[in-house]
Amino acid sequence: MSHFTHNDIMAMIPHDGAMCLLDEVLEWDATTLRCLSYRFSAADNPLRRADGRLASACGIEIAAQAMALHGRLTAPAGGAPVPGYLVSLRDVHLATAFITGAGPLTIMVTQLMGDVGGASYDFTVSSERKKMISGRATVLFEPKP
Repeated sequence: MSHFTHNDIMAMIPHDGAMCLLDEVLEWDATTLRCLSYRFSAADNPLRRADGRLASACGIEIAAQAMALHGRLTAPAGGAPVPGYLVSLRDVHLATAFITGAGPLTIMVTQLMGDVGGASYDFTVSSERKKMISGRATVLFEPKP
């Protein structure tokens, strides 16, 4: 297990600049990753509405970034990144219409299954110990030529 910062994360996933919404990896292993987002509340968050609010459904994108990061951290060393596409969401629960709270978001993803073709994850996004978003996602990987 290693600690990773925002700059480390940006080097591992395709999300760059203000679109990279993950700030810190707290822990990870072969099936799980727990990380924090402080940037969810940043004024330059490209997912924010014109009125400054962030819809809860945007938490799915933050969780998807955590899934991408987990995939990169568990990939074979030295291998090229493989693009992944979020193709299915199941059992999504949005506790509120908007993500609120002053503290960081805690994002937890747990890989349920995965192989060279794709992966399925359970995810939760919490703020101040209150679960705001949860569900299950399936990611398919771009086939190698």
